[in-house]
Amino acid sequence: MKMSDLSRSRVARHIKAYREGISVCIPYRRYCFPAKYTQNDVELLAETDNLHERLNGAATISIMRTEYELGNNRYERLSGISVAHLYRLRGKRRYRDCSTTYDKTKSVQVPIGERKKPQPNGMPGFLRTDSVHQGDCNGKKGVYHINSVDEVTQWQVPLAVENLQEVCVEPALDEAFTLYPFPIINFHSDNGSEYINEVVREFLNRWNVKQTKSRPRHSNDNGLAETKNGAVIRKHMTHHHIPQPFATRINQFYREHLMPYINFHRPCASPEVEVLPNGKRKITYPQAKYMTPYQKLKSLDNWKQYLRPGVIVGELERQATAKTPNQAARDLKEAKRKLFNIIIPHYHDIL
Repeated sequence: MKMSDLSRSRVARHIKAYREGISVCIPYRRYCFPAKYTQNDVELLAETDNLHERLNGAATISIMRTEYELGNNRYERLSGISVAHLYRLRGKRRYRDCSTTYDKTKSVQVPIGERKKPQPNGMPGFLRTDSVHQGDCNGKKGVYHINSVDEVTQWQVPLAVENLQEVCVEPALDEAFTLYPFPIINFHSDNGSEYINEVVREFLNRWNVKQTKSRPRHSNDNGLAETKNGAVIRKHMTHHHIPQPFATRINQFYREHLMPYINFHRPCASPEVEVLPNGKRKITYPQAKYMTPYQKLKSLDNWKQYLRPGVIVGELERQATAKTPNQAARDLKEAKRKLFNIIIPHYHDIL
């Protein structure tokens, strides 16, 4: 009793059982439900999923019930299965051996660019870039717009290319970099293959530009470029199909009219960030912060230090004062009307 810490009566029962040669404890047998679905049922479920590309559980049960009602007795047991148990059968090894549609998504890691949000800290030269497609028509691709915008000043350089192959993207980026009045420090894009490739990486290395790309589940990493896609590209170039051979004419329109207008005459909202006592950030857009990209560039401390070698301040000032905002807008509309008068007849020819 002292060693086992059992009562006297219980010790006596154990001793009696030992003397009579019977088991001291009653053996425990775990209750198991009888197996209703056999290996053949699991293989039949895998066969059905292979035929229908693995639908959801409820849809698969409906198919098997219909098969049984039409006289296929192989589905007798599976016709009454529950959704929960169907997914249990899909988890069995025999199902995985027979299934050709069960496979987990495998992530593809491309070691080009760094996944991070750029931090310009008030310095121009941090570009956000995105592509805009001008639609298809009768199986023919339209032009693509490569839209890049500086994060700090919102200086924007859009260019049109016939397609997004490396032979078109690299010259367009080379021209875009020369159209900015300041040197490029960082190039940020989404994870599209038109920018995440060896050709673009070597091009950025030649320009000594760091490459970053958007992070997963951070949709705002490239939000500025997405906003400019709708506010500038789609607004002026519409959503209609434009054939690829018009990329050269569109670039001429961009350089002569659209880029001077959006960079010297079109005000943009600049955010003002206030950190509240609770640590949250409050973002407002006061009226005084509405400036053109050129005005925003000049508002930076010692802004001339950011200019690219060869850029003359007087030339920038001449472009800013050559026209009033309304005059620049009228010239832009007239140039756009002439451009689409050329494009629209060709657009109707391919319909």
